[in-house]
Amino acid sequence: MYSSRGNRGRIHLPIWAGAFVALICVAILVLSGWREWSTRDAELQNAEIDMANLAQSLAQHANDTFELTDNVLIGMVHRLQIDGAGIEAIARLQTFIDLRKRGMGRIRGLFVYDETGRWLATSETVSLKDFNNSDRDYFRHHAHLDDRAMLIGRPVKSRSGGQWIITASKRFNHPDGRFAGVVLASLDAAYFAQFFEKFNIGRNGAVSLLNSDGIVLARHPDNDVYIGRDLSSTPLFKERDKHPASAPYYFKSPLDGVQRLSFYKTSENFPLMILATQAQEEVLAPWRQDAATRTMIVVALLTIIAVIGFYFVRQLQARHLMGAALEAKEADFRLLAEESSDMVTRIGMDERIRYVSPSSIRVVGWRPEQLLGTPALAGVNAEDMPRVKAMIATLKWGDEEDARIAYRSRHREKAEIWIESTMRVTKEYGTAEINGVVAISRDMTEHKDLEQKLAALATIDGLTGLANRRHFDEHLEREWARARRDGTTLSLLLIDVDHFKKYNDRYGHQAGDACLKSVAQALAAQARRPADMAARYGGEEFVLLLPDTDSAGCEQMGKKIRDCLAVLGIDHEFNLPSRKLTVSIGGATIDWQDPQAQSSSLIEAADQALYSAKDEGRDRMVMSGPVLAPRLIAPGLTPSLVS
Repeated sequence: MYSSRGNRGRIHLPIWAGAFVALICVAILVLSGWREWSTRDAELQNAEIDMANLAQSLAQHANDTFELTDNVLIGMVHRLQIDGAGIEAIARLQTFIDLRKRGMGRIRGLFVYDETGRWLATSETVSLKDFNNSDRDYFRHHAHLDDRAMLIGRPVKSRSGGQWIITASKRFNHPDGRFAGVVLASLDAAYFAQFFEKFNIGRNGAVSLLNSDGIVLARHPDNDVYIGRDLSSTPLFKERDKHPASAPYYFKSPLDGVQRLSFYKTSENFPLMILATQAQEEVLAPWRQDAATRTMIVVALLTIIAVIGFYFVRQLQARHLMGAALEAKEADFRLLAEESSDMVTRIGMDERIRYVSPSSIRVVGWRPEQLLGTPALAGVNAEDMPRVKAMIATLKWGDEEDARIAYRSRHREKAEIWIESTMRVTKEYGTAEINGVVAISRDMTEHKDLEQKLAALATIDGLTGLANRRHFDEHLEREWARARRDGTTLSLLLIDVDHFKKYNDRYGHQAGDACLKSVAQALAAQARRPADMAARYGGEEFVLLLPDTDSAGCEQMGKKIRDCLAVLGIDHEFNLPSRKLTVSIGGATIDWQDPQAQSSSLIEAADQALYSAKDEGRDRMVMSGPVLAPRLIAPGLTPSLVS
């Protein structure tokens, strides 16, 4: 009987082993699929942030351009309404326009028309008697409507130059108030398209400047193809009142049929909108490539579990060879991808310049003949010099064949600029001995400035000026790690404005924003130490992180915040019984009895304490018990009421 049971166990063992292996394989597949889908969502969210930052920058650029145009037109209207439109006055105005030609910058041309559409003055070199613009939409608009605001018209073909232009016009009157004519400034639609081209939005990305009626004013790419298109029938404009002033937007483009991820930003001062988009396929292409790679690894791993390890080793070897081949091809073609307008320099083994391309005038301000024979590193910033020298040494001695580095350098006329140089060794034909380096350099100053601005935008809450949620989470992890390493205390206050929705409904959203700013100022006033951080946690919820602060200090800080808001005395009719703005506060302090505790447990403890403060009637502070373990909060909440 014993032998029979043993045989049955041996017979069933392969079945159980097979079932266990199958269960492991299914679990790996499910976890892998869940991870890939989460990664895909993260890629889309990161792309939304990038598009939002780009749209903000481009909207500011468009706003600045039309604000400059508006100022110029205001000056011309002022002259006409003071001096009149007589022959002598027009002659003086023409002289004024001629003197401004070189300094108009973004403005292509200036024009003045009388009440019949006849040209009186212009910055263009044309015969005035050959043109009449009374048939233009903007002219008819000003002739029939006494509106002193600047009108941004639909794009039209210039009669003087033939190119697509965006018109900005104003009406001017006779002394008796009758319509006297129109002053107009024209901006090349191509100017905006060329500016948009400077930003890397992918092969199928697009940036469009539209007016509030959905007319395309400029677009990159294919500006001349899509300019003037009417998009008012698209959901973005048909349901405009349902959308905020700026937001991410997923849609299938009616212009080229590409499924796009975008962010739109409406100008606060002019009837304009920036729509920055990326093709969703391009956004997800790196994820798909990485997902395919990771899937191959998972399949290889499952094959090893089911069969033997030989195929997995061969797969790794194949992937390594493939990666090496791709890196070699990238090195071969890297220099070919550089723009011809970049400065090309040939440097000898003595580190002196043997050849430099004519674009050196544009990049560093020096002519080629002035640079020949001079030390290649003469203009490099002293702080960056060691890095540049070390990189050139690795190239000269054959440790690397190519490299890229960014550094600061002197410019002949400007201040110090940022240069990015791609370098590759050159070799003697036949002997293959290294005889120098070829460097392709470009001015990266504007790019560096933009990086710094975008980095600042990514960490600050736009309404309150406090740190945003993302920046707070990063700071919390750093302080958590430091406190655990040093064995010091770490406290956190979670603050929620009482009945904030009722406040918004009663006083309006602008007052609600002002209320949040006041709370933020009160928090910022208490976060005085370098490591303290006040942040907007979401909506009307704020958080204050207090390193090296015990439970008593945390509680005292909560009392100061409530006292500070009480001094402000902000009215809140629906916050009974005080009828003043109050907050509920939950506090927590970490206890390092459990070295495996996580930062999320501190937030959860403060959140539970905040809920207790609300349940007990709001307008108070509740301290949590000590935080002992991840996702575990001590049951005893210690209420601390400061009335």
